[in-house]
Amino acid sequence: MTRLTQKKIVPLISLAVIALLLLAVLLFWHPDNDDNRLSPSPAGGNFTLQGATGPVSLSDYRGKVVLLYFGYTSCPDICPTSLGLMSLALSQLAKEELARVRGLFISVDPQRDTPERLAEYSRHFHPNISGITGSDAEVAEVAARYGAIYQRAEGDTALGYSVDHSSATHVIDPQGEIVATLPHGASPATILQAIRPLLIMQQ
Repeated sequence: MTRLTQKKIVPLISLAVIALLLLAVLLFWHPDNDDNRLSPSPAGGNFTLQGATGPVSLSDYRGKVVLLYFGYTSCPDICPTSLGLMSLALSQLAKEELARVRGLFISVDPQRDTPERLAEYSRHFHPNISGITGSDAEVAEVAARYGAIYQRAEGDTALGYSVDHSSATHVIDPQGEIVATLPHGASPATILQAIRPLLIMQQ
């Protein structure tokens, strides 16, 4: 191989390596990943928001395991995915186990998500998932204590606007304490692994 040919090939190899590195960064590095924007140590705690049949408090489910998720009904993909995976996990529980587990879906879009709309939306996923919300101030206060971040984003879509939001699911034990935070896309098997030890501890 001539020296001239080598001079041509070396830059091409360097460019190829750089291109592969850039591709890896684009595929695997997500600095704005929703779950990375969560507070590292959310305080949690009791709260009361509004459901279709009246006020709903976390303390109403004392003695049960609660899966807590923040989102909104007009969410195009993240919320349906998260609630769908939660539903699949709940569907794999035995009847006795299911009676001691509840999903709570807190809407961060109270302007559009009435308690009635939330009830209809939630039951499409599973009967044990309840949708609740409150005033802007009430939702913001609960979200802050659970490390959830959300922001309204104006757009030209038919919906008028979207809401960018974190997408983790908090696992809350029967005493009302956060014991795990599952990232977006956690499989039903992962969700069950977080739930079942808590149910055994209560037996």
